[in-house]
Amino acid sequence: MVSALRQARGTLVRGWSHPRLRWPKRIVTGLVGCLLLAVLAAGISLRLLYAGDPGPGTQTRGRDAVWLGHAWVDGRNGEAELRELARRVRGTGIRDLYVHAGPLQHDGTLPDGRYPKAGWLLKAVHRELPGVGVQAWLGDVLDTEGPTGLSLADGANRTRIVASARQVLDAGFDGVHFDLEPLHSEDRAYLALLDALHTLTRARHAPLSVAAHQIDPLPALHSVAGFLTGHPKWWSQSYFGQVARRVDQIAVMSYDTSMPLERLYGGYVAQQTALALEATPPTTDLLMGLPGYHTNNFGRHAWAETVPAAVRGARLGLGREDHRRERFGLALYVDFAATDEDWAAYREGWGSRKTG
Repeated sequence: MVSALRQARGTLVRGWSHPRLRWPKRIVTGLVGCLLLAVLAAGISLRLLYAGDPGPGTQTRGRDAVWLGHAWVDGRNGEAELRELARRVRGTGIRDLYVHAGPLQHDGTLPDGRYPKAGWLLKAVHRELPGVGVQAWLGDVLDTEGPTGLSLADGANRTRIVASARQVLDAGFDGVHFDLEPLHSEDRAYLALLDALHTLTRARHAPLSVAAHQIDPLPALHSVAGFLTGHPKWWSQSYFGQVARRVDQIAVMSYDTSMPLERLYGGYVAQQTALALEATPPTTDLLMGLPGYHTNNFGRHAWAETVPAAVRGARLGLGREDHRRERFGLALYVDFAATDEDWAAYREGWGSRKTG
């Protein structure tokens, strides 16, 4: 009898048959099921967004850009590399080159020695590619998710960042492009910085552009991600709009999405394009980023995130949301990693520069 009771008691516990133990198991099972259904629904939605054909008029407006590495201003690249770059850019819609001239120091300053060959590059580009501007790409790691980095909350740092922007404009750059990461949604210090920067660039008749985080694909997703991981990743659509209203160009970093399939990634880009178009005023250039690099990690799968999928997704989003918008373009990231196939996909999928 005693052994039978012991055996029965063991079965009872192992099987969670006790009434007090059944509900937690059911709750966990239900939550997992809901999560799986949400993931499945999101996948179907993105796949549908990638369906169909891009509408007429969804070709380059001559407002595209490409990010260029630091080798262009430190002496590693010369005339031979410039001829190759000119061959790739000529005849496309690329109007701006974002040339890495930083990074900034953590106090917002920029050492002069960071871009010793900038004068040569500026003269060479203006000679070989008339009408194409060269913007100084400045950035740094922010202290938003770690113990070190640049703090935008410090007003003195923001003042020094503005001085750094003035410094590169004095050096002859045609504009300034900022990429500060990780930048959390609703950061008021960043908006204050943009206000100060735009006052400077307007007075100098130079464009101010920024690289922007992606927009919440679901309402308040950045808040949920921030709570669970400490890395919000996305911006709210309203915050994206506040940033866009303070600059001349805003380029969405529409890559590093963790999408496992090319068609899902293309649908995601179509969704991001539509969300960004809704939030960006008609006076600001909106550019969607193209993933011209081929690393694989948890946040990025090269077989899924391709230039053809990004081009097609951007065209689908543009055609559905605002196909007549002129201040729209694509931006290829990055020159030193992009292959001939990436350049061909951009050129053939997005078309040639308008003439006449």
